Amino acid sequence: MSIASPAPPDVAPVSPARTSRWRADLLVTGIALVLAVWVTSGLWIDPNGRAIKVNSSDQALFEWLLSYGARAITHGENPFFTHLIGFPDGANLAVNTSITVYAVLFAPLTFLVGAPATFLVILTLNLVATAYAWFWLLSRHLVRSPLAAATGALFIAFAPSMVSHANAHLNWTAGWLVPIVVWRVLRLRDGRWLRDGALLGVLVAIAFSIAAEGLFFIALACLVFLGVWSLSKATRAEARAALPAMLRGLGVTAVVGFALLAYPIWMHFLGPQRFHGTGFDARVHSEDIAGYFAFPQRSLAGVLGLDTSLAPNETEENSFFGLPLVLLAIGAFWYLWRVATPGRRATLRALGVTALVFTVLSWGPAVKIFKNYTDFPLPYALLNPLPVFNAALPQRLALVVTPIVGLLLALLVDARPRGRAWVAAFAVALVPILPVNLLTVAREPIPTFITSGNWTSVVPPGGVLATVPFTLDTVPDGQRWQAYAWTHGQGEFSLASGFYLGPGGPDGRGRIGPVPRYTDGMLYEVAQTGVIPPIGPAEQAQARADVAYWRLDALVLADQIHGSKWPVQHDALLSATQQLFGPGERIDDVWVWRVKGS
Repeated sequence: MSIASPAPPDVAPVSPARTSRWRADLLVTGIALVLAVWVTSGLWIDPNGRAIKVNSSDQALFEWLLSYGARAITHGENPFFTHLIGFPDGANLAVNTSITVYAVLFAPLTFLVGAPATFLVILTLNLVATAYAWFWLLSRHLVRSPLAAATGALFIAFAPSMVSHANAHLNWTAGWLVPIVVWRVLRLRDGRWLRDGALLGVLVAIAFSIAAEGLFFIALACLVFLGVWSLSKATRAEARAALPAMLRGLGVTAVVGFALLAYPIWMHFLGPQRFHGTGFDARVHSEDIAGYFAFPQRSLAGVLGLDTSLAPNETEENSFFGLPLVLLAIGAFWYLWRVATPGRRATLRALGVTALVFTVLSWGPAVKIFKNYTDFPLPYALLNPLPVFNAALPQRLALVVTPIVGLLLALLVDARPRGRAWVAAFAVALVPILPVNLLTVAREPIPTFITSGNWTSVVPPGGVLATVPFTLDTVPDGQRWQAYAWTHGQGEFSLASGFYLGPGGPDGRGRIGPVPRYTDGMLYEVAQTGVIPPIGPAEQAQARADVAYWRLDALVLADQIHGSKWPVQHDALLSATQQLFGPGERIDDVWVWRVKGS
């Protein structure tokens, strides 16, 4: 039985009239738009002046990536490597989440309204597009009822994991990629392997540029699902018949995808400033077993005080379905299995095994439950050292489970089970996880020193500037300044540091930002603690050596500094910088130290 047509063979799918179909499309899209704007409403109040509270650093990074991508187009620069951050070594953007396709497509909007507003537009559209893409796939290929398709699609698009990653992750909220890739993979068996393989190759290249880790998960999920489905007795013959076309299509996909991605793949694995494996601990970044039964923070249950802190941070609540929804999903699987034909059972078996595999893998290398770490090993321990796996976070494998739960809900609604108990079960399971809007905070304004263009009197064209403290994920202002200067046609300056992943982490893995030297390391500690260490001639000499290494033209300390995790100790920073480099020069709303040649 065809995977894309799960309806029992004795019931012919009913195709609604074209007008009714598009009305349903518009209705679901409208609902999704309302929900997406509601979730992101805190930013819509003032896109330039507000930031996502729990992840303002990633927001600043994605805004910078959007502005850099726009600049790369207009200046003919390499979109996968730059010396504008991490100077003088530079940053390999191919091993970072460079969202190149978004940066190119939305470049006109970035120049028109600025990177912060463009970031917000993409974030909102990601949620809407995810809902519509899943509704389209479900309503056209998987279920008969528009209500069933809408139930599954809206759940997937606004599930706890998606709302969690809406905390500034433009890559993971691009959930619309999943149904499109899955659809094109299934189309490979139709016999038009050359055309369909080429289309899938283009789509793979797009997905790689937006969410490479997500593309890896999609490929793994398809492999597990199709493998289990093909081994089922009821579908074995169909799988054998489709295999030649699938293999030829995948061959074309590989050729087209490699042709489009040859350079970024080379940069990713062999280019300068590359690294292999992130510096994040797989044990920490694994899904807590209890997290599957917990309620998410940005949900109705969460704001009523039923949330937990089982995730490493609020952007990584990758399961958090709540106990009622877990029970409903199990109940849906049981009911659908009971009424299923052998072909339908093959599909359900494949969905169930895929969900189980990714659930267990998301638990990471060892059992963690209620934040208690154990030494009890799990299968991921065998995968963690492998290439690609060592650059992924195991907890995010739980993201594969969300669409499967959504599919089960859609199939259950489509099966029209009798009795009010199912309606009550849906209410009890879904109402507590209804999304609420993301928390936002006021973001410190970009200094007049930058917005007025007066920085050009201090830093020559192509010169190097360092913020105090040096720009990193916890103090990301420098890259916001760069983004503003580029999109407003002021010119460019390089940063001696920056928020990006680069080499220099433990065991040859990556780390955030460049390996610190004395000056930036000391100023970072002062910014966080307010404690100034002894500074004498030796420390001043080391600071001068660091300045020479970075080829700095100026250090700049703004009056207002955004700390994404902790308040920045401004007065201590001013005192420490004065002790290192002498009295600063007051320009507009910043302190400046002209250190060129010092």
